[in-house]
Amino acid sequence: MSQGSSVRRRTVIQTAGAAGILGLAGCLGDDAEPADDGADDTTDDTTDDANGDTVGDVDDVPEVSWVMNPAEEAIDIELQYRPLFEYLESEAEVEIVGVQTADYSSTVLEIQRGSGDFADTSPGAVAQIPGDIDVVGMRLAFGSELYFSLITTTPDSGVETLADLEGETVATASATSVSGTLVPMLMLSQAGLDTGGAPDGNPNDFDWRPSDHFTAAQQVMENPDIAAAGTGAFSTAAHVPPEQFEEMSQDFVDISVEYEDAGTREPQLDLLAVSDPIPRAPIVARADWDEPIRYELEELMLEAPPEVFEHDLHELAADLGMDPAILDKDEDELTDEEQDDLEFLEDHELWFNGIEPATHEDYAPIVDLLEELGLEPEELD
Repeated sequence: MSQGSSVRRRTVIQTAGAAGILGLAGCLGDDAEPADDGADDTTDDTTDDANGDTVGDVDDVPEVSWVMNPAEEAIDIELQYRPLFEYLESEAEVEIVGVQTADYSSTVLEIQRGSGDFADTSPGAVAQIPGDIDVVGMRLAFGSELYFSLITTTPDSGVETLADLEGETVATASATSVSGTLVPMLMLSQAGLDTGGAPDGNPNDFDWRPSDHFTAAQQVMENPDIAAAGTGAFSTAAHVPPEQFEEMSQDFVDISVEYEDAGTREPQLDLLAVSDPIPRAPIVARADWDEPIRYELEELMLEAPPEVFEHDLHELAADLGMDPAILDKDEDELTDEEQDDLEFLEDHELWFNGIEPATHEDYAPIVDLLEELGLEPEELD
């Protein structure tokens, strides 16, 4: 990975329509009233700073809650989302309050109990609770509205095909993750393995160890008992040599933003399977939330330019307790520890740089996926 004054940005790549592309098998709080300080009605709601200058209204700023869960346990997702939240707060004069959950199922529960106004969710949530959420938009990763699921192994595992995973242990992301579990289960089933109705059940032909995308990747790289990992490509593609993608999936080469980073991280992983393209994850709003601020924020998100989603990388490094000077070093000047720090910083960058208008219909392929797995959306816990 080349290094200059900042982490290398990905390029905009080829896009395709989201509908029908998963061909795997055929609370806003009211404004608080200003406190009565005994002044007469002619006093305005301003205050003076130390220099005696008027500095603005002291009314409380209304809060909007945003439910989120990290793809990796170690990621500070509120820090990751800070550029977007700061933009919305500055443009709409609201406070975005993050409600962090442990997994996608918990995110769905928070939405259902009404504790979240907006949420970033897995594509599966649109199929799971369609009546509880409205789709605001689809997150775009540097121009792409599509992403991929991978199944990977280590070069010395002895596993060469998906069929070789019979009797082995496979790590995946959380049970309801589309790219981290549902799609890998379908690919394993299509390879002839009995998945036992997983995730609503246990596989019969292999042991299953769900966690999150990056934990699953770490397990296959570090634990010899884990034969393979099913994850979103964003967590493992950088460990796979690019020529393996070129041999297995032209769609991945043409569409995936992760292809550019293929082979840039150690240790190496070998590719066992690449999915067909999947519609990227949505931003959703609570369906019964009908306040003007909701629609103002939605418009701001959909019209936001790419730079809104970007961190000041030196500031981000400092927030993560790193020496920002590592950003100014060439790759061959970095120690192993600094290289690890740099990768951790990159993982905290917001993975999308745009939000495209979308509806429930854009996620119809996920309903088809669940049907192929023999699952009803309400069965997903």
